[in-house]
Amino acid sequence: MRISILKAIIKKDLLEVSRNKTAWVPVVVIPLVFFVVLPAFFLLLPRLTFFQSSLSSTNLDPVQVLSILPAEVKSRLAGITAEQLIPFAILGYFFAPMFLVMPLMVSSIVAAESFAGEKERKTLEGLLYSPTTDAELFTGKALAALLPAVGFSFLSFILYTIVTNTLGYPVMGRLWFPLPGWWPLIFWITPAVALLGVLVTVLVSARVATFMEAYQSGGMLVILVLGLVVGQATGIIYLGVFTGLLIGALLWVVDWLLLRVCLRLFSRKVLIGKV
Repeated sequence: MRISILKAIIKKDLLEVSRNKTAWVPVVVIPLVFFVVLPAFFLLLPRLTFFQSSLSSTNLDPVQVLSILPAEVKSRLAGITAEQLIPFAILGYFFAPMFLVMPLMVSSIVAAESFAGEKERKTLEGLLYSPTTDAELFTGKALAALLPAVGFSFLSFILYTIVTNTLGYPVMGRLWFPLPGWWPLIFWITPAVALLGVLVTVLVSARVATFMEAYQSGGMLVILVLGLVVGQATGIIYLGVFTGLLIGALLWVVDWLLLRVCLRLFSRKVLIGKV
């Protein structure tokens, strides 16, 4: 597999998708809302006078409120105040699975452009007749979607960490984020989820006629993320270090199996017949 060919395909795909402003608007807006605006709101809320008076009148007990949380999280609540409850519980615990939305969203956008987008623009035929192997063509398309998806996810995590620690310091009294379970989530599960979204969407993109069809099909994987969100919120699943490593390992196995299927099914001869 020739690196120069892969680089050329990646560069071409990223240039094409960058011109689709409608597709990239959610990629810019959603991280700002979820990972900057909302964290800022929850961190500033405990410092507002009306919120503090409400807490003092209700005598809120953080441990009782978070009784659904696993023992590992409860142990971290020792000595926590009611004002510290919101940033710790919402931003440090319940928000965690939401970070998996970013790699799925970005990977689905770029991967949907990979074949379906080129079919709409009538540029796919020239690429199919280029001197590349099927494996090089598929791998280049997949990497073009995977790299920005992982990159945007890491950037969102950095922004989230800066916001939570900067605005949260007056409330928490220390640099408290990230919690241990976030490390496998960001650096182990996130790339696996991004690759899963890439493989599914690229495979679908090669078989449908329009960008929106491919994008919507890949977006169905968000259901997996919602399952983790519900599990985390109800205490059924705790994305701690061990659980994160285990879930990530399972996803990587699924990715490997799906990659083998994709490489076996992918054929430019079939695509040429559909152009």
